[in-house]
Amino acid sequence: MARAGLTPERLTRAGAELADEVGFDQVTVSALARRFDVKVASLYSHVKSSQDLKTRIALLALEELADRAAEALAGRAGKDALTALADVYRDYARKHPGRYAAAQLRLDPETAAASAGVRHARMTRALLRGYDLTEPDQTHAVRLLGSVFHGYVSLELGGGFSHSAPDTEETWTRVLDALDALLRNWPAP
Repeated sequence: MARAGLTPERLTRAGAELADEVGFDQVTVSALARRFDVKVASLYSHVKSSQDLKTRIALLALEELADRAAEALAGRAGKDALTALADVYRDYARKHPGRYAAAQLRLDPETAAASAGVRHARMTRALLRGYDLTEPDQTHAVRLLGSVFHGYVSLELGGGFSHSAPDTEETWTRVLDALDALLRNWPAP
């Protein structure tokens, strides 16, 4: 333990780095032990299991995303806020694909309620107040934004748009323009 300086936090960060390198699905306690050149058993005093490690990475990713989103959204409203939030997700996914995948991990209700996921929801709802949406339309819009951001980013990272013009930057801008127009003109039930 002392020779490698292992702590739960250090293992979580190393696991997040590993996820970015090899993919979130490939992160295990065994893979992390190889990275530190220690026996797997020595990690179990810091993390309970590979699932515990993955949950810790997911919580770290949600926290990092929330911090970046809060900074990007500060002082913005309307389309500026929408674009800022969307760009945070897209940029994070490009820079940290494994962590981005970790942020999609389904957490148990108690862990989710204590996670930075709650901050994400609050920030998205705050952004939507600039579009004058009330419930239940606000919830529908939160789901729409999450679906579009995640769907676009996932397809882009997977190479789904690399086969044709126009380039993805142009499409991303048009998608955000379309979302802004939709949110400003939300259809009545």
